[in-house]
Amino acid sequence: MKPELNHNATGVKHPFKLEEIWRIRTRIEIQNNLMQLALLNLAIDNKLRSCDLLSLKVRDVATHDQVFERVRLTQKKTGIEVQFEITPRTQQSISRWAQEVKLQPSDYLFRSLRRSNQPISYSYYRSIIRSWAEQLGLDSDQYGTHSMRRTKNIRAVQLLLGHTKIDNTIRYLGIEIEDAIKISKETDC
Repeated sequence: MKPELNHNATGVKHPFKLEEIWRIRTRIEIQNNLMQLALLNLAIDNKLRSCDLLSLKVRDVATHDQVFERVRLTQKKTGIEVQFEITPRTQQSISRWAQEVKLQPSDYLFRSLRRSNQPISYSYYRSIIRSWAEQLGLDSDQYGTHSMRRTKNIRAVQLLLGHTKIDNTIRYLGIEIEDAIKISKETDC
């Protein structure tokens, strides 16, 4: 008899709920982990795939002393240009992180401590998100890098993902239209 597979270990990941994001943010702030705070806030703001998020350099989001309010970026996978706003909360967390570790414009925003001139790895990013879920008592197999893309207002997700039709976004999120409206109202961070 074959063992039962956990399809969600590699399948559709759950978004974090608004309350969960606030709980994660609070824990990170208490721990004074500026990198994770900037990572969480920016991931929520921009909805980029992990490959695009992790490849951001300081110059992509900031000048010498100021984090941009809006950023345009061409997605690696689709070649589609997307734009996203960086909220004041995220601007502050990025600024604090960059000052703390003395990041230069050419540095990766989330640089690896082990690999010279490289961003943190996908697996490290995934492990951070899974640890956030575990800290909340959630099943970490249900959360991954795509959880960050799925956490926010449905319309914002559509625009940020570069989907031309809201139906595609709803299908991507794996929800019904009635639930989409409800989720949109509940998870707007």
